[in-house]
Amino acid sequence: MPHWCNEEQKSKSAGIRCPVLVASLQTYIAPPSPKMHFVSPEFAYWFELALKMAVTALFVSVATIIAERLGPTVGALVATLPVSAGPVYVFLALDHDTAFVSASAVASLALNAATAIYLTIYVLLAQHHTIWISSLLAFAAWLAATLPLSLVHWTAWSAFALNAGVFGFCFFIVEPFRLVRMPPTTRPWYDFLVRSTMVALLVGAVVTLSFRIGPVGSGVLAVFPVIYTSIMFILHCRVGGPATAAVLASAIPGLAGFGAALLTLHLTVVALGSAVALVFALGVSVAWNAGVYAIRRHQVADEVIE
Repeated sequence: MPHWCNEEQKSKSAGIRCPVLVASLQTYIAPPSPKMHFVSPEFAYWFELALKMAVTALFVSVATIIAERLGPTVGALVATLPVSAGPVYVFLALDHDTAFVSASAVASLALNAATAIYLTIYVLLAQHHTIWISSLLAFAAWLAATLPLSLVHWTAWSAFALNAGVFGFCFFIVEPFRLVRMPPTTRPWYDFLVRSTMVALLVGAVVTLSFRIGPVGSGVLAVFPVIYTSIMFILHCRVGGPATAAVLASAIPGLAGFGAALLTLHLTVVALGSAVALVFALGVSVAWNAGVYAIRRHQVADEVIE
């Protein structure tokens, strides 16, 4: 008998096998399958990150093409759907728990007001200034609003109240600039490439940094206005400031619906889970924008009749 079995385990009448001996025999007879490490963990991480960015770029490209085929008004509303923030939150949900996603949604909701300020400043400046002056000053306004807002400990309802006040004011300001007619134009191929690349880089940054910057920082980065910035630069240089401003002014009401989607995500993600909550939030955003589009169609029909 092996030396690790005691005298009591040697007794045949006891009928008890030495557990160490059994384990040794099992290991010898059926050793566990070795893990196949074909790639390093670092390579696997970067490959997964690149895959996430590629999927996001494809999603943004498809959404953009659909929007452009349906006209600038619909394009502006599609831009306010979670085209960029949606993929970010999907990957945050895969990497973190529901509490993290819930806290990030509150931070994004508060910063949604800063995006409304960003668009409003651009709409005002683009009437008489170049793309560089308009976009840089608008971005400076976004930073000036973002830095103090990101330091506040927001609750869902205080962030919602902030959005209600800011969006009401911004919508009142940009409404007169929304009626400029968009000249017929054909989008170049690099339009889609620029938008897709910018959003993919945003996804990569948030996914990579989320474990270090926490839910608040992730929520702030998730709503960085990459889609609107790409619209500014691409359209302003081709159709002029007033027409571009009209497109982005039309996006303000839809952006308010994106805030409602973030509030929905925060309120439901812990109770229902990330997957169901993300679907509900997307449904709120789509339904909101469909309602905005229906109201505008009705307003245009009334103006034609008059």
